[in-house]
Amino acid sequence: MSAVLQIGQETLDAAELVTKLRKYRLLPQVVQEFIIDQATEDISCDPQKAMEIFCGKRGIFSDEQRLEWCKQQDHSPEEMLAAAIRERQVELYQEQTWGAQIESYFLERKAQLDQVTYSLIRTKNASLAQELYFRLNDDGASFAELASQYSEGQESKTGGVVGPVELNVPHPVLSKMLSVSKPKQLWPPTQIGEWLVITRLEQFEPAKFDENMRKRLLAERFKAWLSQQIQTVSVRTIIPEVSDKAGLDEAA
Repeated sequence: MSAVLQIGQETLDAAELVTKLRKYRLLPQVVQEFIIDQATEDISCDPQKAMEIFCGKRGIFSDEQRLEWCKQQDHSPEEMLAAAIRERQVELYQEQTWGAQIESYFLERKAQLDQVTYSLIRTKNASLAQELYFRLNDDGASFAELASQYSEGQESKTGGVVGPVELNVPHPVLSKMLSVSKPKQLWPPTQIGEWLVITRLEQFEPAKFDENMRKRLLAERFKAWLSQQIQTVSVRTIIPEVSDKAGLDEAA
């Protein structure tokens, strides 16, 4: 079988190349990119506009910077343009496929996209947790000081402050507590897994349906669709076999 790829002094035929792709777990990436090509092949775009958007995202504003980017990425200018066009085609495909429904999708996801900043103390000591709660609630003690001294998690390094994070990030129990809290509302010790948690909502920031959010959700829908396609597509390795007759002909 003839070689299809040479790396240094080593050459690989088709069967060896496929074996390497499987070994290095690169075959799913190849399949993914193939699916993207199939989905976007009929999407037309202005090459110049695509390049402007591509360069703008990467802070490339001069010919010298373009050449430097090509050098760093081991790309030719033609390959850079092809990458820009492909990226733009994906964006247009996302917009054409899910754009009309994306605001409704945002409303479905909004409860998880809202952001919170909260203070947290966690300990496995029940009597300590109760004491700390009373000191916070009754004595007006500093949450930051108590968290720094007693909390057993990474939040002790930030005075107990966590965030801002989206509401889907904390533990579901904690997320539900924060979602119904008012700013500065203090919750008594609550069992979450192995921890007793004392928390206080500091700030609630509702998610906004702006351009950045729109692009993020379109990319999220595209990623979910792509993952589904990868799971369902059939992939078989087909290696041509050399017949005995062919071998005899070559020998002759």
